[in-house]
Amino acid sequence: MAQRDTTLAPPDAVPPELLRRLNELEAALQRAIRGKPEVLKLSLVCLLARGHLLIEDVPGVGKTTLAQALARAVNCRFHRLQFTSDMLPSDVLGVTIYNAHSEAFEFKPGPIFSNILLADEINRTTPKTQSALLEAMNEGQVTIEGNSRPLPRPFMVIATQNPVEHHGTYPLPESQLDRFLMRLRIGYPDARSEREILRNCESPVDERVAPVLDAEEVLRVQAAVHRVSVEESVVDYMLAIVEKTRAHEGLALGVSPRGSQALFRAVQALALLEARDYAIPDDVKRLAVPVFAHRVVLHSRTALSQRRSELSDRIIEEILSQVDVPL
Repeated sequence: MAQRDTTLAPPDAVPPELLRRLNELEAALQRAIRGKPEVLKLSLVCLLARGHLLIEDVPGVGKTTLAQALARAVNCRFHRLQFTSDMLPSDVLGVTIYNAHSEAFEFKPGPIFSNILLADEINRTTPKTQSALLEAMNEGQVTIEGNSRPLPRPFMVIATQNPVEHHGTYPLPESQLDRFLMRLRIGYPDARSEREILRNCESPVDERVAPVLDAEEVLRVQAAVHRVSVEESVVDYMLAIVEKTRAHEGLALGVSPRGSQALFRAVQALALLEARDYAIPDDVKRLAVPVFAHRVVLHSRTALSQRRSELSDRIIEEILSQVDVPL
């Protein structure tokens, strides 16, 4: 096995007690979403890596429930915004109005000024309103009437969309998809899990999920993620996968440098969540599809979006099988 790079400092800001709380956080989410442990773990990885999450699946499988459960388990400011075709950017960002009593203009912040924003059915609003999220997702701030306003920390956008229904929708452009650290699908539950769902269907999310971490504790863990050691052989493995996406005959556009950075942060977060202070190649294999598949562009753009998503997944899996795993 390759020798670990000892020049990188191990994560020293997460005591065992906080790691135990992270396990409790994962268990709390499992009470809300049954039978999907991998999806829940990757959702937490996205939060700890300071990323944004796109949940793409058919209606009724728990996309909104997952977002609400994550916000409930992390005791911070949460806002759910139902995107519609008539929504304006000011409905997301906020607006400046004139106060007759104070004889001054006052800024009324919009829903984006929260720690976790659920952008429900994001592809149902117009590109103009979708683009209102770009600066927030990339820089943690918004610019309104020439004034830059920082957003609360931590800040995470969880967006949902239905890949099957296309009437009245506006597909997200590649530039916006690239802002999401991961794209996940929940999928249908197995028979045993669906039985548990039926038994607990009357219980709301806020009764099944209790707050586990607060915003300050999340920031501490996010800071510790950056100190997880990633040795050069693992970095070379990531870059080899990225280079394959840029040369693949089925792809018109490969993974961008932002995508490489996203995978690096996600690998560090997964290692920390599993109580390791170093990353391993299996972390990369586990995360490559959810981090990369929505960032590549196929040569053929005639297929339905669901078909394109599945094909992108298969191409990333094919590339993984072609790149040698470091020992």
